[in-house]
Amino acid sequence: MAIQILSPQDFEKCSNIWNLRKNKQMAEKFYREVVSGERITFVYTEKGRFIGEASIVFDNQDRDYTIPNQRAYFSRLIVKKEYRRRGIGTALCQYVIRYAKELGYSEISIGVDLENYAALKLYWQLGFDRLLFVGEDTDGKYVKLLKSI
Repeated sequence: MAIQILSPQDFEKCSNIWNLRKNKQMAEKFYREVVSGERITFVYTEKGRFIGEASIVFDNQDRDYTIPNQRAYFSRLIVKKEYRRRGIGTALCQYVIRYAKELGYSEISIGVDLENYAALKLYWQLGFDRLLFVGEDTDGKYVKLLKSI
């Protein structure tokens, strides 16, 4: 097992984790951000296979999520269904948080759907304990949470 930074040329391998074709618009946006350096995506691999991923975003035009050189945004934690509940998500979260801190950020934010109880529990345990916003979009109700690092 290893966690590594995703290179743009390996972006298609993420299809092992989530359906890039079904989520084409999101995949294209993420790819552009990876290429530009606005997003760094970390992948968890086992025996060369992509099992999970998480990203850090530096500017998404929403001050709840990002403030230059102060607050980074933790984006898109996903682990293949059959590999969940093995600590992979926690390992990815801890890695991204440590990486943001090493870059000099003092805060990291995250958005999570209110119905995603497993994610809410994980983020709370990892110290995302400050509520920034409660809202609703086309996917349902969600919260924006903050952690000091």
